[in-house]
Amino acid sequence: MLSERGDEPKSNAYFVEPEWSGTFSQYLDIVRAMPTVAETAHHRLWRMVMSRGKTGTDGRKYPFFTDSLFGIEEAVTTLVEDYLRPAARGFEVKKRILLLVGPISGGKSTLVTLLKRGLEAFTSLPEGQLFGIKGCPMHEEPLHLIPAPMRSEWERDLGVKIEGELCPVCQWHLANTYQGRIGQVPVERVILSEYKRIGVGTYAPSDPKSQDIADLTGAVDFQGLAHYGSESDPRAFRFDGELNIANRGLVEFQEMLKLDEKFLYQLLSLSQEGNMKTTRFQLISADEVIIGHTNEHEFRTFMQNPRNEALLSRMFVIPVPYNLNVSEEVRIYQKLLAPYEVPEIHKGPGALQAAAEVAILSRIKELPKPGRDRLSKLLLYQSEDNDHERKMAQDEGRQMGEGMTGLDPRYLINRLSSLFSDPDRECVDALDVLDAIRSGLDNSPFGDRGLRTDVQEWTQTVKTLYDQHIEKLVLQAFAEDWSDELERLYRNYLDHVIRFVEDTQGDEQLLRAIEERLAITETQAPAFREEIYARVKSSRGRSSLGSYHDYPHLRQALEQKLFDDLRDMVKITTQSLNPDPKTLQRIEQAAQNLVAHHGFCPRCATKAIHHVGGLLNR
Repeated sequence: MLSERGDEPKSNAYFVEPEWSGTFSQYLDIVRAMPTVAETAHHRLWRMVMSRGKTGTDGRKYPFFTDSLFGIEEAVTTLVEDYLRPAARGFEVKKRILLLVGPISGGKSTLVTLLKRGLEAFTSLPEGQLFGIKGCPMHEEPLHLIPAPMRSEWERDLGVKIEGELCPVCQWHLANTYQGRIGQVPVERVILSEYKRIGVGTYAPSDPKSQDIADLTGAVDFQGLAHYGSESDPRAFRFDGELNIANRGLVEFQEMLKLDEKFLYQLLSLSQEGNMKTTRFQLISADEVIIGHTNEHEFRTFMQNPRNEALLSRMFVIPVPYNLNVSEEVRIYQKLLAPYEVPEIHKGPGALQAAAEVAILSRIKELPKPGRDRLSKLLLYQSEDNDHERKMAQDEGRQMGEGMTGLDPRYLINRLSSLFSDPDRECVDALDVLDAIRSGLDNSPFGDRGLRTDVQEWTQTVKTLYDQHIEKLVLQAFAEDWSDELERLYRNYLDHVIRFVEDTQGDEQLLRAIEERLAITETQAPAFREEIYARVKSSRGRSSLGSYHDYPHLRQALEQKLFDDLRDMVKITTQSLNPDPKTLQRIEQAAQNLVAHHGFCPRCATKAIHHVGGLLNR
């Protein structure tokens, strides 16, 4: 029944239950109270996306997408701001076919699926209510019942714009079943559903020789033909093609550019004029968002054919490249692995990051200039500093087609899945992941020799990064409290600086060990010490030496000095053939520190310690 919601804004002043049905006269009351029920498909899709807000809690735009899709924010922003928003407001862009172009497994299908599932859920909510003529195979907008000469007056009264004409089935019923009494035509609440073929359609092209336009626009119903005797009788026709059933919602075309040419021109007519042609009937109105997707190779081939120039001008093309952000790539893997992971298998720190870094390296385009090699760009894209330089590199990469080639997430997920499904494993660390990536390509019959060589190089690059990172963590673990060690070394250094300046009694060996790591020569050392001395005396005095946090460059030198001191100790400790109880205790304590503070399990902590020991003994 029709109900009133006093706690909703005027646009949502009324709502009806999903099973509601009534007359066209009652529907007019609903439109007056809630004009959005008569909006276009583009506007409804726009409102659905914006119902989740413009900015998420993580600061990323359009959480409707970014909660499920990672690393393609630019494509999402283009979709929402350059296509959906102007199309929702009636601009010419709504007459374009939306085409997503990108490499395989780049997120195109997932993006369209999100839109489809989102529409289905949105139309079940009060704010997303949608109504159609009961019994209409296309779930048609009831306002089409209003004759054209009367529409301008009704548009002013209802505050909506009426576009489109009745389908042949509704025309027949209006004339013959209801004798032109439009107020008595039944109207029902419509909830979109791909499963029930209501307002959401999907078409996947088959062999071009067997493609039939009837799959899009319907076909003759031979049982109905035998009963009604004429193909031009709408009751003898099945208006159940993908374009028919997608009316009021959206239709997805998978591998769109593999469609027969006559299919594409049918879509052009629908997007440009809002109608389609069906055999034996006049042009049929339809209001739907047409979204296709294809890979870059198909798109390039399509562009090279001059006959397709008119089609291209009527498409809104959005590139959807691979993600180039390591943390976003890790989120992709986490999302895909989460439902199936074996809880007993521990995920070592950096395991997923190692896979992500290999993937990003494979997608980056190099330039023959400083700072534009693969590794430099990988680190730059991860950096939170130097926004200007990062944007410059991204713009250069975009012009080169960066992200349109490389290892796709499916390959990486296949390798990760083989590791995380192995019941004999207790833990998977970064080294296991890198080995799995290499061995997977070696065992693949499809990988060419050049790609295998490249993957070997990329995995070695990532292993070098991992070695540097894991060495630092292990050294910190042996230092027990890293900050305390740094603080002691810092105070010791400052104490000897003060002694040197005041009475030349400072420990020269200690002072030079740190200053050399700051690239300060022996002749520059006295002036540098005088500067440090002056800063200490002027700011706090000798009684308070401050903190190493006050001197970032000095802190870096102190860390390097501490690392070098620790390296010798760790090298000896981990490679001892007959370790004494004290050595074993030191290793055990370091492993416990890794477990307690860095997310290791006992197995991967011990493995990391001995791995670093091996590195230091090379």
